[in-house]
Amino acid sequence: MGQVGGIDVLVRSSWLIVAVLISVLIAPAIEQVAPGLGAWTYVAGGAFAVLLYLSVLLHEISHALMARRYGLPVRSITLHFLGGVTEIDGEPDTPGREFGVSVVGPLTSVAIGLVFLLLLPVTPSGLLELAVEMLATANLIVGVLNLVPGLPLDGGRVLRAGVWKATGDPHRATIVAGWGGRVAAVAALGYPLGRELVTGQPTLISDYVLALVIAAFLWSGATAAIVSAKVRRRLPVLAARQLARRALQVPGDQPLSEAVRRAQEERAGSILVLGQDGRPTAVVSEAAVLATPDERRPWIPVSSVARTLQPGLFLAADLVGEPLIRAMQRTPASEYLLLEPDGTVYGVLVTEDVDRAFARAA
Repeated sequence: MGQVGGIDVLVRSSWLIVAVLISVLIAPAIEQVAPGLGAWTYVAGGAFAVLLYLSVLLHEISHALMARRYGLPVRSITLHFLGGVTEIDGEPDTPGREFGVSVVGPLTSVAIGLVFLLLLPVTPSGLLELAVEMLATANLIVGVLNLVPGLPLDGGRVLRAGVWKATGDPHRATIVAGWGGRVAAVAALGYPLGRELVTGQPTLISDYVLALVIAAFLWSGATAAIVSAKVRRRLPVLAARQLARRALQVPGDQPLSEAVRRAQEERAGSILVLGQDGRPTAVVSEAAVLATPDERRPWIPVSSVARTLQPGLFLAADLVGEPLIRAMQRTPASEYLLLEPDGTVYGVLVTEDVDRAFARAA
């Protein structure tokens, strides 16, 4: 729908479902304060849905601005069925920054709710007063509920920041906050039944459906966070320098059979193709070599089974853990060329070697 401060603002089609639901649900209240509107009752409901999601957008913008303040790139803001999400490239590197990025969203919603609450006494009665009252209530509820201590809610990230600060272990903190999210999911699922038992009033089927949707969202988000934390715990064992293969450098017109023979003789695990300037321009694909019959190898130049080295295939030899995985994810490939800080070749990193090392660390 546009940009805010250079950040793309996206709206999923599921938002239209929310707009329709809001229009239908608040139609009786609108009819009560402004009778006789007819079909315009639902138009007014749709307008309220837009205003509500503009409040959600302000909530997400506050996350984005705080993230930028800490030097974290923000890819986009997306509004969807259950609210919004700010896609940040990377994570805060300290508990304090994690707390700041997380808590600012709910505080923004609470502040918006309080502003509407203060406007309520001076708002003319009727449809406008109803809108201000509902916006105040909705934003206060959004702010408070987002502080529930469980991922994927903002309160879960606040809890994560606290546990991280106390233990010094961000992965343990994520697991704790993830379990908080699972508890919140169970509570959300049981809320309609609990309310019915306490008040004695029957609960609508729609309330159970909404509770199920919210519980599923919380449980899936919390579970994903727990799984991610367990995976990321194992990433520090992945060091590019330790996993690198020694590389044999040959001219591109050398027969494949000769290149393979020399690599075996020199115990090199990979083969690099040199350009006319003497610098590596391509890395030989191990899969392509294995797929080439022995009798054909003397007649095939090594360059025909090599992949040209694009910018994303040059990696620093000192990469370790998560930065290494992110660098590989940006340009998926089977082999990468590892370079020393001065630009000299250290070796070749093979994706299968990384996968095996990760599996052994499980």
